[in-house]
Amino acid sequence: MTPEDLGFISGRLDRIGAVGRRYVDAGKLPNAIVQVAKGGDIVYTDVYGVSDVETGAPVAEDSIFRFFSMTKPITSVVLMQLYEEGVFLLEDPVHRWLPAMAKQSVFTGGSDQAPQTRPATRRMSIRDVLTHTSGLTYGFMRQHPVDAMYREQRLGDFVKPDYNLDGFIERLANMPLLFDPGTSWNYSVSTDVCGALIEKMTGRKLGEAFAERVFEPLGMVDTGFSVRPGEEARFTTNYVPSPDGGMIGFDPAATSAYLQPPEFESGGGGLVSTLADYQRFCDMVLNAGELDGHRIIGRKTLDYMGKNHLPDGKLLNELGQSLFAEVAMEGMGFGLGFSTVEDAAANGAVCSVGELAWGGAASTAFWVDPEEDLTVIFLTQLLPSSTYPLRRELRSAVYAALA
Repeated sequence: MTPEDLGFISGRLDRIGAVGRRYVDAGKLPNAIVQVAKGGDIVYTDVYGVSDVETGAPVAEDSIFRFFSMTKPITSVVLMQLYEEGVFLLEDPVHRWLPAMAKQSVFTGGSDQAPQTRPATRRMSIRDVLTHTSGLTYGFMRQHPVDAMYREQRLGDFVKPDYNLDGFIERLANMPLLFDPGTSWNYSVSTDVCGALIEKMTGRKLGEAFAERVFEPLGMVDTGFSVRPGEEARFTTNYVPSPDGGMIGFDPAATSAYLQPPEFESGGGGLVSTLADYQRFCDMVLNAGELDGHRIIGRKTLDYMGKNHLPDGKLLNELGQSLFAEVAMEGMGFGLGFSTVEDAAANGAVCSVGELAWGGAASTAFWVDPEEDLTVIFLTQLLPSSTYPLRRELRSAVYAALA
């Protein structure tokens, strides 16, 4: 089947790969893998660069990457499977399963060393943690005194936790909220709370629940919270920008903590995976929750997850407090685990209303466009994701290639 058979212009496809290759050639990225699929059929794949700058080992289509926040949609799908099974309602309070979260306060002033607080006006719900309207935050943001309080407790920072999910909740329960639940939006450890909820509801470790409910049915053999023994050579090194515009190794593949199973299985950002594995997940989402005879999530449930669930139907740029997110906030709503395009013109990049997307901290990204029946996955390893406008440049190249 040719690209033309799938509705693409062959002569324009290589512009898509050129987006990432330009950054690699300039020494700004170690590698770039991009894949476009239409209706589950692969239209274009480009693999370029090295998995480790020091060794010069080439990156490959089956290389293993840190997916960071591209973990979040998987966590959200598994939690909503439990919703379908009647385990909870979206309005149920989080503390029903995590009692330590029962008493919550809101930061009103002071500093991280001497915070002033008041009681929250209502309890945090499961909908709140699925939509990041919980009042929680991330320690790495460095925007608010509460962020500093998180870092003091090793919460939501790029430091390997020395606690498990139970320990995470114990520490988190003592942190004040940025705002009353359900009143604003802030990118946060909310999806890690979703992971803790999954463990309590299923009685299984998060990785076990993921494997049984998503990875095994979809054949995602290389996805997990650590690199499988024997596959270490396929793992990539992570980088951060250097002052001269190049890169500095941040997490070398040969010594990475991801080579060992973690104590803390992060539903918000802990998975490693591959292009082929995440393509299976994207194909399932595009195919309304089913793939190759395996029904992962109900069609109407997935459709509901893709609606804008923000208070009063507002958009992220109207409601969000955070200066950090894995998508441009203009024209975007947020559903139950995905961003969703509500106003394509306001977004400032070519896209489709109803597109589901998210990205990872190391500049990875994906989107699922039901209107055009396509999926796009981009992989590299550079922290933070806001360093270069890769995702917006990719959109321009992908949609320009449509016939």
